[in-house]
Amino acid sequence: MFGSGELRLVLLKLVADQPRHGYELIKAIEELTEGAYAPSPGTIYPTLSLLEDEGAIAPVAGDETRKAFQATDAGRAELEERADEVDALFERLSGHGEHRRAYATPEMFRAVGNLASVLKNRARSGKLDDDTVREIVDLVDELAKKIERL
Repeated sequence: MFGSGELRLVLLKLVADQPRHGYELIKAIEELTEGAYAPSPGTIYPTLSLLEDEGAIAPVAGDETRKAFQATDAGRAELEERADEVDALFERLSGHGEHRRAYATPEMFRAVGNLASVLKNRARSGKLDDDTVREIVDLVDELAKKIERL
């Protein structure tokens, strides 16, 4: 989902937009990708620690049980310098939900599952000779080509 340093940049941008704690950041990324990806706490919290050590973010003063962060002046300056990169990254992430919806429909899963079941049942029947296997492979390959051309 993320290339080198990209999660760091996303988290910095999100806390610059509004102070947030780890769980809110996980949810924000999940919403940004329209459910296609939700980072684990094991990736979020070390990255937040890195950003804090670098001076790009700082804890928000308050007595909340969860530690929220906000961007520092240094963090905001980095975001300004890398604005084009940040915009492109957020655009790419927001497109993940659209790509997922295109193939992750119930009808698509049903159809692919149906094909898999038929192939599995035929294979288990013990009635597949070499000619039948070649014919099935040709049919599946031809169907893949037709779908690719759509």
